Order: sequence, then C-alpha cells, then structure tokens
Amino acid sequence: MSEKKKNAAGAKPEKPVMDKDKEAVLENIMEELEQEAREKEDNPSEEKVPADEAGKDEEPSSDETKKEKPEDKEEAADSKESDGKKKGFFSKKEKKDPMKEKIDELNDRVMRQMAEFDNYRKRTEKEKSQMFEQGQGCVLEKLLPVIDNFERGLAAVPEAEKDGAFADGMNKIYKQLITELENLGVTPIEAVGKEFDPNLHNAVMQVESKEYESGMVAQELQKGYMFHDTVLRHSMVAVSQ
Repeated sequence: MSEKKKNAAGAKPEKPVMDKDKEAVLENIMEELEQEAREKEDNPSEEKVPADEAGKDEEPSSDETKKEKPEDKEEAADSKESDGKKKGFFSKKEKKDPMKEKIDELNDRVMRQMAEFDNYRKRTEKEKSQMFEQGQGCVLEKLLPVIDNFERGLAAVPEAEKDGAFADGMNKIYKQLITELENLGVTPIEAVGKEFDPNLHNAVMQVESKEYESGMVAQELQKGYMFHDTVLRHSMVAVSQ
C-alpha cells in the first residue's frame, strides 16, 4: 500500500479534456489572425476607407441643401393639398343646427304648398272659363233656329211689301240679333265658293256646277256658325261634282 501511495504522489496531474479543446480553438484563432495580417501586408492598396471619411464625402454641401428646386416646392405643395383633401374627405361631417334644419324644412314645405295652390288656381280658372264657354255655346246654339226663321221670313216677304213697316221692323230686329251674337263671338262660316272642309262643312248632296270646280261648295242649304275657335254648327252644303 505504501508503494502505491508513493507512485501516486510522484505522478504529474493530468489536464482535463475541456482545457485541451479551448487551447486548440485559441490556436486556430491566432493562426487566422496572423494569416489576415499577412494578406494586408501583401495588398496595402485594398485598405478600407474609414467610416467617418466616407460619410463626409457623401454629405451634400450646405449651399446645395439651401437651394431647392421649384419643382420640389411644387411637389411639396401638391402633396399638402392632397393631404388636406384626404383629411377633408375622411373627416367627420359637421353637425347641423336642428333649429336651422327645421326652418329649412318648413320653408320648403311652404314653397311647395304655394306652388301647388298656384297650379290649382290656374287649373280652376281654366276649367271655369271652359265651363262658361260650354254653357254659353249651348244657349247660343238654341238661338240659331230663331235666326234661321228670321231669314226665312224675310226671304218670303214679297217685293212689293219689303219697304213696308212690318218688313222693315223684322229686318231691324234681325240685324240687332246678329250684331249681339257677333259681340259674343258668334260668326257665320263662309261656305259658297270655298273648298269643302269636313271640319266646317256637312255635305248632304252633290250637284253639277259649271261655275265651281269639283270639290268646291256650290250651294249652302243651312248656314253654319263658329263660336270663337269652336264650331257651333256645321254648314249644310252641296258639293260640286
């Protein structure tokens, strides 16, 4: 036992395995650094420019920065306008005053009602005038046979009695009646010698006539009348062949 202790005491302590790996790594690093240093010595022209110097070369001069192109200013102004438009488009709508909205609504309603009332007034006036004219036309139409009888009576008076008091009185009454009808808008329709018009004339027969051409009114059998722009009674006529 004593010999074994002596051998153990006399032997050198061995290094652990981890220390050996570290030494190997350090040796490799040292070799790489030495190799890089040799390459730099062989190629001195490829040395890098310091970062500060490179930054100085790249920085523009103060004069160049102060002088701005007009195009750049215009672009900046356009960008500001576009930003303002975008802000205005996406910005919230301003709240309207409820009192003002109510007033505008009432004004609009009043204007609409006034326009409707004006249209109603014009329409009623037109309808009234049309109804009045229709009623007036009906009354005047009933007076036309009286005028026809006056004309027949005056035509039947003998030539010897036309200058008499009775014939003269009938003639004056007839003229007075025709004058009042003309004042009301009643006018006779011209027929003889005019071209046949179905809107004004009522053809009841055809006759041979040397005086008038074919299609012309050759004879009037019953006088027609107009009331303003409407036909009160069509003329009863005979048309030439």
